[in-house]
Amino acid sequence: MGDQLCPSPNGRAEKTISELVGHHITRLIEVSVHFDNSLPFAPQVAELVDKLAIAPEDWQTQPIVICPPGFAPIACCLLAELHGRMGYFPPIIRLRPVPGAVPVKFEVAEIIDLRQVRDQARHKVVGFRPSAT
Repeated sequence: MGDQLCPSPNGRAEKTISELVGHHITRLIEVSVHFDNSLPFAPQVAELVDKLAIAPEDWQTQPIVICPPGFAPIACCLLAELHGRMGYFPPIIRLRPVPGAVPVKFEVAEIIDLRQVRDQARHKVVGFRPSAT
């Protein structure tokens, strides 16, 4: 859903992502994001996610990594929508520009585990007690 990926130095971007997440990518869904600025974004994000045709049980059982769109309000709505469907924040792909590429191209920089980021932030809350789950 983010910027167009270019092949990584060691092969395709999918290979780099697979290596970073530690498992083979079985399905890659590329989505072009174009929203109507005159309409609320949340319903447009929900419609976009609905069009992916992912079964409800797959949202909670399949490993999913996303490359969020670059426009922050859409990315935030997307993460909220996915958290609602998945029950947790999915890992995200961070891209970086390829140095010297003309036109600008992007490569995979890292996978950010948003659950880990959230969990670490929770421990900074005064009085936080981890649940028994």
